[in-house]
Amino acid sequence: MSGGGTGGHIFPAIAIANAIKALRPDTEFLFVGAEGKMEMEKVPAAGYKIEGLWISGFQRKLTLTNLAFPFKVISSLKKAKSIYKSFKPDAVIGTGGFASGPMLQVSAKRGAVTLIQEQNSYPGITNKLLSKKVDKICVAYDGMEKYFPKEKIVITGNPVRQDILSLEGKRERGLEYFGLSGDKKIILAIGGSLGARTINESILKCLESFDKKNIQLIWQTGKGFFETAKQAVAHYENKGIKAFDFIQKMDYAYAAADLVISRAGAISISELCLVRKPCILIPSPNVAEDHQTKNAMALVTHHAVVIIKDIEAREKLCDITFSLINDKEQCDKLSVNIGHLAYKDSANVIANEVLSLVNRKSFKN
Repeated sequence: MSGGGTGGHIFPAIAIANAIKALRPDTEFLFVGAEGKMEMEKVPAAGYKIEGLWISGFQRKLTLTNLAFPFKVISSLKKAKSIYKSFKPDAVIGTGGFASGPMLQVSAKRGAVTLIQEQNSYPGITNKLLSKKVDKICVAYDGMEKYFPKEKIVITGNPVRQDILSLEGKRERGLEYFGLSGDKKIILAIGGSLGARTINESILKCLESFDKKNIQLIWQTGKGFFETAKQAVAHYENKGIKAFDFIQKMDYAYAAADLVISRAGAISISELCLVRKPCILIPSPNVAEDHQTKNAMALVTHHAVVIIKDIEAREKLCDITFSLINDKEQCDKLSVNIGHLAYKDSANVIANEVLSLVNRKSFKN
């Protein structure tokens, strides 16, 4: 399993590995990530071994770190070859992120089954290039033949954490876990696994209004903003306004929430479709090819979300949030529409695809 950098690449890889393990308990796994990134912590916590490559992305601005980029690529390809030789994988699955490219490149050349799991509606340059070499590409959106060979594409949706697949009966546990009241509205604000400055700064401006309007808040800030948020909510904690650097029990957070404010990362969107919550999306402008806006617009065309531009969020988020949460008819409509876009068994579909490819290759040999 190769990929990482953010939760959007790590959690699908773990979900696919868990699904394969459930089908074939004798399978041996090795994850390959980028040194210093969050996968080096999250993957071992999920019970899997991981190796790190010295790799990072190429910055669009002229920076000193770009001078090291060619050396990182050479180093990563060399280590990927060493990992391939010692581990001898039957299949290599890339879920995106810096480490995915070298491992898939090496493995496709050496004859292992190779598969890309592309989460976004607009793929990055690495996956576009690798698509010519891998065996299959599992995607979450229609129309991906614009970017990949049509005969290799399988629409599977995005794998998500198992615990959010069913929220039935979890609302009361969520209220207890976060120390909230079931008699007041609850908003969940999340900026992805690393946090989102625009969302955080916008929520910070709204705290007094949350208090005045008697609305509760579960706020995932990411590590970088947590101390600021922690100090800010100290005045309001007894009013049900809570900040966390990272939420471990996201199923409880979704179950408790009446409305979700989120970035438009592919995995976040897949989770929101499954949990059927009305949501406001604020796409990050700081991602390759503005793919979060493209992800969000795929939902807007189905009248399934409200979208706010990043540049407008600090001024508009409070008013739009409080207007929407008090509009039951609109919230119900958004819940129904987003639920129609959910893929419920993605990890198993991908796992079966991988095992089928391996079996076919073994039969040929």
